[in-house]
Amino acid sequence: MSVGGKLGIIAGLGVGNMAALEAAEGQAKAPHRLHVPAEEEPHELTFMQWPVNRSVYPDGSFLAVLQQTIADIANAISEFEPVVMLAAAAHHNRARRKLSGRVELWDVATDDLWCRDSGPLIAKAANGQRVVCHLKFNGWGAKQQHKNDGRIAARIADRLSMPLVASGLIGEAGGVEHDGQGLLMAHESSWLNANRNPGLSRSQIEARLLAAYGTEQMIWAPGVWGEDITDYHIDSLARFTGPGRVLVNLPDAPMMSDPFHKAALETHAALVKAGLVVTVIPEPEVRRVESKDFVASYANFYVCNAAVIAAEFGDPTADAVAVAALQRHYPGRQVVTLNVDALGEVGGGIHCSTQQPPQA
Repeated sequence: MSVGGKLGIIAGLGVGNMAALEAAEGQAKAPHRLHVPAEEEPHELTFMQWPVNRSVYPDGSFLAVLQQTIADIANAISEFEPVVMLAAAAHHNRARRKLSGRVELWDVATDDLWCRDSGPLIAKAANGQRVVCHLKFNGWGAKQQHKNDGRIAARIADRLSMPLVASGLIGEAGGVEHDGQGLLMAHESSWLNANRNPGLSRSQIEARLLAAYGTEQMIWAPGVWGEDITDYHIDSLARFTGPGRVLVNLPDAPMMSDPFHKAALETHAALVKAGLVVTVIPEPEVRRVESKDFVASYANFYVCNAAVIAAEFGDPTADAVAVAALQRHYPGRQVVTLNVDALGEVGGGIHCSTQQPPQA
């Protein structure tokens, strides 16, 4: 049976309900308590997005490398759970040449690859029904065009006949981490920001995030405003690996003149102060790509059914430390490492390119 069949898609549903869904989105009410399961809980599948926009990626040769990297991630995940690649039908033939036969293509138009941010955040209501709990995507504060990506969550809700429940927030799932047991952490810079949520206080944003994820407590750290497109998403720095347990990627020799190093230390201090068990892994000292904007994050891994898909950067020592830490944090799961340097060059990693609906 296809992935679409497993999810109970109504044949021929298409996008006829888009207008109603988008109207409902603007009325942000969550009538039932929602819960977003932890990433390590069983998934139905993994969603990913095929990058195609030549305005974002004018260099066609680099775009081809980026597409191959996305295919490599999808093919690796598909060894452990179903993968659905979102792409307009016009791009399916090109994508199919790079994708494993285990990866299913859906006709959902995309611009870029960041499914963690523009894909559907799927939660469970108290009655067990799955809903798309929508964090409205606006291109990271209108920094990038998002004509198609801004509509993906609604299109998936429509295709899966799931209610679209608006959170009342503009933002991205990569900007908040949750443990599935009542705790969130985030950088203020990705949420308390006029480019996403003008006019909302931190307490208002916090209340809406807690409601969206079905959690009770929030840990904030300042983050970094305006230095990268995401305003410092927390999933490239710190990740929950279980209740009360966090893995953080820190430089061995932080420079306080670097705003990201300074913010990383502030986040680490906030997590320790909150009483969490914090494991620190170093950033790689040796990399295949030497650029100050390159994101070399071991923390930006993805937990799928029975495996952890993680990056390696060509530093044998640091790569091995990261793998050992992931194996300790996820016993019983296979750790698979990939060269995803192309993603690091454009500011992200494996986790940023994925989004998972929990099992029904």
